[in-house]
Amino acid sequence: SSYADVADVYEEAITRNENSYSYKYGKETKAIKSKPITISYKKGESFETKTFPSYATHHGPVLGKRGGKWLSLKENNRSLAALQQSWLRTKAKGFEGFKKIMEMRSNNSNNTVFADNKGNIAYWHGNFIPKRNPSYNWSLPVDGTTKETDWKGIHALDEIVHLYNPKSGWIQNCNSTPFTASGVSSPVKTSYPAYMAPDGQNGRALNAMRLLSKANNITLDKIIELGYNTYLTAFDFLLPSLFKAYDELPQTDRLKKELEKPIHLLKQWDRQASASSVATTIAVEWAFKLGPKIPPAKTTEAATNIVGNYERMVTDISPVEKLALLAQTLTDLEKWYGTWNIAWGDVNRFQRSANNQFKDDQPSLPVGLGPGTWGSLPSFISRRADTKKRYGVSGNSFIAAVEFGKKIKAKTIMTGGESFDPSSKHYTDQASGFIEGKFKDINFYKEDVLKNAQRSYHPGE
Repeated sequence: SSYADVADVYEEAITRNENSYSYKYGKETKAIKSKPITISYKKGESFETKTFPSYATHHGPVLGKRGGKWLSLKENNRSLAALQQSWLRTKAKGFEGFKKIMEMRSNNSNNTVFADNKGNIAYWHGNFIPKRNPSYNWSLPVDGTTKETDWKGIHALDEIVHLYNPKSGWIQNCNSTPFTASGVSSPVKTSYPAYMAPDGQNGRALNAMRLLSKANNITLDKIIELGYNTYLTAFDFLLPSLFKAYDELPQTDRLKKELEKPIHLLKQWDRQASASSVATTIAVEWAFKLGPKIPPAKTTEAATNIVGNYERMVTDISPVEKLALLAQTLTDLEKWYGTWNIAWGDVNRFQRSANNQFKDDQPSLPVGLGPGTWGSLPSFISRRADTKKRYGVSGNSFIAAVEFGKKIKAKTIMTGGESFDPSSKHYTDQASGFIEGKFKDINFYKEDVLKNAQRSYHPGE
């Protein structure tokens, strides 16, 4: 869930010797470590082996070659402390205890949101973060021949991007920049080196901030309602330029008449995805045609700037092409469904498949949720796979709302059901709740489990 920079690629200056390799490091020439790695593989009915040479510098293993330079990777891999930290944090009794466990600084993959029954809330953007020379661009491979690019230890916990009990009273984490994690109480970007939080902004975070900044008297059901807001923020950016392009068309242009009704629908649309909305169908299908028209990001960090992508779609795609893509959207919808005037729920479907093979002639459910790509908080990303209809393939899978107090109250929902057996009644029994945002109560305490048990047994019986 985090793009805090925890690993680096180094460009190595390699010299080939008679029977070995060496590399430049400062004024030194150091020998490259070499280790044979043997793997077994199946060939026909028998197994064979093949041995490969592997190489490593003091930075780490050599993983590739680009522009004549070997590339080595430095990271925090196979960390026992990370495993211990993951376990111990589940045993913390409150904020101070949890923070002490976070001091282990071995988690190198996730952001952390914390809450307890004393009313404390906290956020850490990453955890294990190496200290580096901030004058380098760490989103790209760096010079491995100088000591200036070596790690200088790791940052203390209070040095990384964090929030402790922000005055705004809320924290949101939508896999986006932490500098809008708590509205006016968010961390200040200029207070941290760029490598600590290169994450960009996205539409879901904009939606979450809009809702939370106005929220009050929050209850468990209210937080679920907020989390199921389907407003598609992207179209606040994308539609005005489309409307302008259409309004400026000459009356003699064939698209003026052809696009009149769909443009009218889009202008009247509240930008909420819903199963009954034709405008949602048109907008989402059109937006997915815009994406390939902008240059792909050159770095992982740049790829996280989803709002930047919206802005490039507005500025880099001409008015003529925006209108042409809308016309193509209508043509495609007519080809698939016989009309472009089709509700989103008739296009966007939930179908649970054991082998991820979707079929239009098999039962499915209409889904009014939209893609997180375009800003929907309950993300349901669907695609066509040799089908006319779209079927959900990614997005929200497990959602929980938890209230901390003297006793824990929680409600959750899963995409389909807890069973992987298609013949089980629990294979899709949560699908409608997932689609509609109707969560089930969690039986957290033993007495609740016993009261709601369908059957009881002793292991071995």
